[in-house]
Amino acid sequence: MIDELDLAFDEHAERGRPRHRRGTRGGKKGSGKSGIAFLMAFILLAVLGGGVFFGYNKVKGFFVAADYDGPGTTPVQVTIEKNSTLTEIGNTLVDSDVVKSTKAFVNAADANPKGKNIQSGTYNLRKQMSAKNAVTALLDPKARITSGVTIKEGQTALQIYATLSKATKIPIADFQEAAKEPKALGIQDFWYNRRDKKPAATKSIEGFLFPDTYEFDPKLTAQQILETMVQRFMSVTTDMGFVDNVQKNLSVSPYEALITASLAQAEAGVPEDLPKVARVAYNRAYKANMPLEFDVTANYWLELNGKAAKHSGKLTAAEIDDPKNPYNTKSKRGLPLGPIDSPGKAALEGAMTPPAAGWLYFVAIDKQGHSVFTEDYAQHQRNITKACQNGVPLCG
Repeated sequence: MIDELDLAFDEHAERGRPRHRRGTRGGKKGSGKSGIAFLMAFILLAVLGGGVFFGYNKVKGFFVAADYDGPGTTPVQVTIEKNSTLTEIGNTLVDSDVVKSTKAFVNAADANPKGKNIQSGTYNLRKQMSAKNAVTALLDPKARITSGVTIKEGQTALQIYATLSKATKIPIADFQEAAKEPKALGIQDFWYNRRDKKPAATKSIEGFLFPDTYEFDPKLTAQQILETMVQRFMSVTTDMGFVDNVQKNLSVSPYEALITASLAQAEAGVPEDLPKVARVAYNRAYKANMPLEFDVTANYWLELNGKAAKHSGKLTAAEIDDPKNPYNTKSKRGLPLGPIDSPGKAALEGAMTPPAAGWLYFVAIDKQGHSVFTEDYAQHQRNITKACQNGVPLCG
C-alpha cells in the first residue's frame, strides 16, 4: 500500500528535480531552447531599460524647480522677518512674485557660499527675478532699506522714542501720541493692578517697550512700531511664565514685579547683581517697611521734566527728596508710581525669582559696577568708605 504522504513527496521531488537522461537528444534540444529564451529575455530587459531611462528623463522635467529668467521686472519692496529660515524667505518672495518657486530659491541659496547669511530687513527687489539673482540681491547691503534698531536695556520711554525717531524719521511727537493709549497697543488692564494697597498708577507704556534689536518695515506707523515692541514684551514674559510665577511665588502683583525689574535694571552695574538689587527692593518695600532710597527714581523725574540725569553722587538733597516727585523713594515708602525704564529679560527674571536673603543695603564697590550687599547698616557704612577709596564718586 502506498502512503499518500509518500506519494505527494515523490511528486514534489519529481517536479522540483529534473530527470537526467543520458544519451538522449532531448537534453541538447532543451539547451537550445534555454539559450534562445535567455537571449529573448536580455533583449526584452534592454528594451524595457531604455524605456525607463528615456521615461525618467521625460518625467524628471516635471520635478525641476520652477524659476524665472533674468534680473526681474517692476520694483517691489519685500520685508524678511527676523530669524526666518531659507524656506520661509522663499515663501515670502513667492508671495511677492519675486521668485517663481520656494524650491528654486532654496536651491540657489544653498549653491551660494553666503546663501545662509541673508539678514532680516526690508529690501528693494524686482518681481519675477531668477532665484540666483534674488539671492545675490538679498546679500547686497545696498538693496537693504532698513537696518536693525537697537533698544538698550534700561532706556526710558522718552529715550526710546528718540532712538526710534532717529532710525525711522517718524517725529517723536507721533510716538508720544501713540503711547497715550496703552490698551490699544496690547497692554491689558490687569497689568496695572497692585497688591500693595497703593492707588492704581496712571496707565503708562513705561516698562512695556521690550529692549531688543528690531527690523521695522519703513511703511509702519508710530503706533504699529510700539505695538510690535509691546508684543515682544508679552511674548518674552509669556515664555518666562512671568505673570504666573510672580503671582504664585511672590506676594506682589506682576506690575509690582515689573516696577522692581526696572529699578534693578537702573541700579545694578553688572548683570549678576540684578536679582540681588530686586531682593533689596522687595525687602525694603514689603518686609522692613522703609523707603527704598534709590537715587535712580530722582533721575527719572528729572528726565520727565526735561532735565539731564546725574550721577548719584552729584544729585542734590532737594532733587533726591523732591516732594513733587511721584516717583520719590527717599521719603516715600514702598515701590514708586510705576516702572522707570524698560527692563531686559535678565532683570525680569531677577525680579521674578530673587535670591532668598535679608539684604537691606547695597553700594557700588568698584568702578566696574560691582555692588556689595548687607543687612547691617554699620557694615554698609564701611562698604561706602571702601567704595570711595576705590574711586567710586560717592564721597565729598
